[in-house]
Amino acid sequence: MPIAALALSAVAMTMIVAVRYLLASGGFALATRLRHPGRYAGLARQIRREIGWSLVSAAIYGVPAGLVAWAWRARGLTRIYADIHAYPLLWWPASVLLFLLLHDSWFYWTHRLMHRPRLFRIAHAVHHASRPPTAWAAMSFHPWEAVSGAIVIPALVFLIPIHVTALATVLTIMTVMGVTNHMGWEIFPRALVEGPAGRWLITASHHQRHHEHYRCNYGLYFRFWDRACGTDQGLGSFDAARPGGGRAGRRRPARQS
Repeated sequence: MPIAALALSAVAMTMIVAVRYLLASGGFALATRLRHPGRYAGLARQIRREIGWSLVSAAIYGVPAGLVAWAWRARGLTRIYADIHAYPLLWWPASVLLFLLLHDSWFYWTHRLMHRPRLFRIAHAVHHASRPPTAWAAMSFHPWEAVSGAIVIPALVFLIPIHVTALATVLTIMTVMGVTNHMGWEIFPRALVEGPAGRWLITASHHQRHHEHYRCNYGLYFRFWDRACGTDQGLGSFDAARPGGGRAGRRRPARQS
């Protein structure tokens, strides 16, 4: 029956999202321990809370993802395609960029809305309870916020053609950026972060400023909307946000732009 197949698909995708989160966040948390020993010192209770909220979010993300998987495999109702020659080859990178741009736009405006006082108290405060955020905080959302983030990519695959490998690329970028933007240090080289590309791309240095000051730097991948709307306040300082002032694994604060 379709209901049983949908439920099974949702459960399977929930497990995939949860395992992807645990592997990605766990991997970058391990990298943090090796690269910056002591950066998460004293944050064990916070990390347990982040993992708990994230696993709840994984279940919420798994429902629309399961619907997409079922609709694609059983009914062919999505615009996901497997034949690389079904569209011009240039559409592959173009579709990845288009998905990222649309996801970034959705994220900017819903994230900014989440900072309205009432919505912040109801939902977004869960995410900002991580002070400072860690690699485990990437999916640490209140269920209402998780719903707003879980629907955008599944909705797009019903509207815009995308190759299955291009979709996997979008999901990989989403996962990596979600984790690295929260892990408390900058994984990308200064030449990128502080160079021309860094004026338009979001990395941990940019998102750290959001967790310092809240009412700025709302974007996910690109700084376009922040710059266009006057909410871009440059790069943040990791050591200032650490318990104890950053004695272990000290890093020079990022230059303000």
